[in-house]
Amino acid sequence: MESRTATQRLTPKGRATRDRIVAAAAQLMFERGVAGTSTEDVQKAAGVTSPSQIYHYFGDKKTLVQAVITYQTEYVLAFQRPLLSRLDSFEALEAWRDAIIQAQQANGCEGGCPIGSLSVELSDRDPQARAQLAAGYAEWQDAIQAGLQEMQNRGELGPDADPEQLALATLTALQGGLLMTQARRDTIALDAVLTAMIERIRCHAVS
Repeated sequence: MESRTATQRLTPKGRATRDRIVAAAAQLMFERGVAGTSTEDVQKAAGVTSPSQIYHYFGDKKTLVQAVITYQTEYVLAFQRPLLSRLDSFEALEAWRDAIIQAQQANGCEGGCPIGSLSVELSDRDPQARAQLAAGYAEWQDAIQAGLQEMQNRGELGPDADPEQLALATLTALQGGLLMTQARRDTIALDAVLTAMIERIRCHAVS
């Protein structure tokens, strides 16, 4: 995995160039897949003078892919973070569901989940990438779980509720819904599965 220390040693100009390369690679790999994206493609999209500049910052394509996973994980979580940080009520869960649906509709229901797309392509052939992607999913699950745990701590969910399992099921449902959105080009299945999970959580509500 790319060294954080090495990244921190970059000059402001070097960091800006590196960030531009990662952003360009992330977009291309989201559109074409990792296998369908060459370093020459990234070079042109990032506006750098030669592929050697990419190797200067990343060493090889595998390291660049690791940087893309980090980038896409942060991108996905940053979009949801304002909602995930207070996902501790049924109203907040519904608002989070609606925001995800609206984002997919704004994208024309294309592309699916950036983390999910990388997982499908890399998990069976790159153990390091798989571990990194699993860590990203775990961070996502933890954010959902924290809100459910807070609801239980306040006595809004009963002791029979398992925040960890409910959060995992919710994230898994979301990933399936995003895949269906990509295939169907509508958000009907995504809405249905997230609504079903919220209703499942509501079964544990203390009246």
